[in-house]
Amino acid sequence: MVNKLAVRLFPFLSWFPVSPLILRSDLMAGITGALVLVPKAMAYAQLSGLPLQFGLYTAFVPAIIGALWGSSRQLATGPVAILSLMTAAAVAPLAMPGSEEYIGLALLLTLMVGCIQLFLGVVKLGSAVNFVSHPVILGFMNAAAIIIGLSQLDMLLGIPKGRSDFFLQDVWEMLGYLPLTHLPTLAMSVFSLALMLLVKKIAILAKPGVLIVVAVTTVVSALIGFEHTASGKVSDIATPEARSRVEAYQATVQRIEELNASLTAFATRLRQAERNRSSREAADLRYRIELLDLDIKALELESRKRLRDIRKLYFVRAKAGEHGSALLYQRGREPVGMETDGRQWHVKKVARGEMKLNGGGEVVGAIPAGLPAPRLPSFSLDGVLQLFSAALVIALVAFMESISMAKAMAGKAKQRIDPNQELIGQGLANIGGSCFQAYPACGSFTGSAINLQAGATTGLAMVCNGVFVGITLLFLTPLIHHLPKAVLAVIILLAVAGLVTPQAFKHIWKASRADGLVALATFVVTLLAAPHLDKGIMVGALLAIGHYLYRTMAPRVAILGRHEDGTLRDVKYHPDLATSTQVVAIRFDGSLYFANIAHFEDAVLGAMADHRETKFLLVVGDAINSIDSSGEEMLHNLVAQLHQSGVEVVFSGLKKQVLDVMRATGLDGFVGEQNIFATEGQALNAISCRLGEEGENCALFHPSRGDRG
Repeated sequence: MVNKLAVRLFPFLSWFPVSPLILRSDLMAGITGALVLVPKAMAYAQLSGLPLQFGLYTAFVPAIIGALWGSSRQLATGPVAILSLMTAAAVAPLAMPGSEEYIGLALLLTLMVGCIQLFLGVVKLGSAVNFVSHPVILGFMNAAAIIIGLSQLDMLLGIPKGRSDFFLQDVWEMLGYLPLTHLPTLAMSVFSLALMLLVKKIAILAKPGVLIVVAVTTVVSALIGFEHTASGKVSDIATPEARSRVEAYQATVQRIEELNASLTAFATRLRQAERNRSSREAADLRYRIELLDLDIKALELESRKRLRDIRKLYFVRAKAGEHGSALLYQRGREPVGMETDGRQWHVKKVARGEMKLNGGGEVVGAIPAGLPAPRLPSFSLDGVLQLFSAALVIALVAFMESISMAKAMAGKAKQRIDPNQELIGQGLANIGGSCFQAYPACGSFTGSAINLQAGATTGLAMVCNGVFVGITLLFLTPLIHHLPKAVLAVIILLAVAGLVTPQAFKHIWKASRADGLVALATFVVTLLAAPHLDKGIMVGALLAIGHYLYRTMAPRVAILGRHEDGTLRDVKYHPDLATSTQVVAIRFDGSLYFANIAHFEDAVLGAMADHRETKFLLVVGDAINSIDSSGEEMLHNLVAQLHQSGVEVVFSGLKKQVLDVMRATGLDGFVGEQNIFATEGQALNAISCRLGEEGENCALFHPSRGDRG
């Protein structure tokens, strides 16, 4: 008992003892997976709107915790494209990507996702994920893959892209900047894509292909000086309109800083007033704080819009010494004949009158070395309320992606997967990750496939994987300074290309038109609602549940006739079947519950109205899987009503769970034990005998008798 309890609390104890052979294979699988994961983790962080090191943080602590407390021994927990995009979609409307506020909200989102998953796992609600059906996930994944691909266009082409509440509008605006395409960035994108496709075709290079491309492009970037940065002052902008836009942004940022300082001072005074029990002063301070908070939020929204406008500006720079200094002119408005440095510059950052300028391709740059410092997410009720719906959807999507891969691998590795334990493992991974600066993680398809192919037998492979990522953070970050961000965009593009599956839509449409419409609706809503991806999946889930309820509210009620082979079949599809004027056989293809009892009752009474000479009603109950109290009450009243009309109700094929309800309520006694049969054949023979006909050959509905109603 103690051992079982220990394994329940600490599932990784079941790995031991570990033989040297297993340890070696797990170690090799872990290192192999980490070599591929490191560049992908940074690429996914780029997609999430967080600094690139956060991708490595997400591949570090969550990977280890997910392996230790999950039930799958091959599942690789870490950053994935879909969750990275969903994180950006949830947090970007609330804060500027990359800012401290943005990071804080992302960590809070991770904590909320982990808590939701842990709760569902502890109370054994792993099946709750079934409310999001396969068509919904299919439509969502396809739309998300397209959104991810389009979101990388600015990195692939080196053009500006804005962020708003309408993603497709941002893309449309971005396409207007195609003439500003940065040719060196485009060339780097094409080169890395061609190289990636080439190494995938060479068997010996296929596995470490991503790492090879990253190494080659980093070296090329350093040799050709792909990155080119400079600094300048706002006063160096010679075009008046452009300078005023930058100055307006700077003034807005300065005003936000001033209001934040006032807010801090008022909060300090409020705490003092509460200690002194000065209710009037405390109420006045709360009012002022609320007003300041509203002003700050309005200014933050304004600053984000102004920053978007600034990033769309391109400048040419006069050579130093000309016109007295290296002045910046908006592209196309420079003096005729002015000699420039031959580059196009755009503003990356503005702070206290100083600008950081970029005149080359985007590179990863300096990544802070060292392991992520423990940092508790900043908790606020307002943040929780704003992020809750997104956290719920992310938690479910993350678990569905994780459990589907875990089950697929378990079949190959002949292991047993516990969905609730996997939920607990994923929940703890995200909770632990939120305390070490990780954004939401889940099972990674690529990492899991590598683990399986490399022969990983226990979760030690992912522990080794996480340790290798930690070593990268400690010692190897300077080596990737010159890695072009365009290469990371290509990695993302190839990673999500396989998620676009039009053939799957066609397959679902053939199987069920309704499911096909649900998948299509989810796809369209997700695209139109982007960046609010949670709306797409929630609409899809509601449509799927609504379709299920509609289908169960009006299941098929079939009037039956006897086929030549002796079976009872629906006369609607077989109009030549033998029927009877004295007996009506009816089959209900669904469970009897409160939502469909009226449909069943109407169908029975309609059949009785069409067959006025009927003496017996046979209810074939093979398809009735359950019955609730409303269904039992309806049956009781229906039997009584038909009995008064001279019609006796007979049941056949009722399942145990239905009979148990009837026996518990006394309905079986009211119907009569003589009217409940195990099979339809027994019921028909009994009815024949009661009508004065004997023997199996005299059974009603027999074609040879020509007895047709």
